[in-house]
Amino acid sequence: MTPEELARARELTLPDLVRPGLRVLFCGINPGLMSALRGHHFARPGNRFWPALHASGFTPRRFRPDEQEQVLELGLGITNVAGRATARADELTAEELVAGGRRLVAKVEEYRPDWLAVLGVTAFRTAFGERGARVGPQPGAFGGTRVWVLPSPSGLNAHWTPAALAQEFARLREASALAA
Repeated sequence: MTPEELARARELTLPDLVRPGLRVLFCGINPGLMSALRGHHFARPGNRFWPALHASGFTPRRFRPDEQEQVLELGLGITNVAGRATARADELTAEELVAGGRRLVAKVEEYRPDWLAVLGVTAFRTAFGERGARVGPQPGAFGGTRVWVLPSPSGLNAHWTPAALAQEFARLREASALAA
């Protein structure tokens, strides 16, 4: 990407893929610059969201980012905690994550998915003040929506191997009783 494209990407946001009746609403931390520029969630080639979604059994095949709308047909949705596109999630402020957490709760109360899957434990801890949160199911819920924290699928989160990431996604799939 050119410097001009990168600068323009910082001004862009991504629309949510959400509707009532979802089994799982996946929630990224925020759009990366390439995702914002391309207009598709998890569009950077090194991002492991789409491979993990398929390897875990959520999807019958590996979708490309430009096929993202098709996940709605499977009862899956995608949103973000923060809307601002950045090169790295650590460019977001704690205030942005907390405000994004409030917006996310309102979104969950409006659309009422069965599960909210937040992709990034550190962002979850900050957004919701849950300092001791770990990857996996969380105690409590937002209304009737249960919460699961997944590892961030970013390629920068290298200590989670693709196999381990897919295994954690599969634990959520099994818990949600979502047949792929």
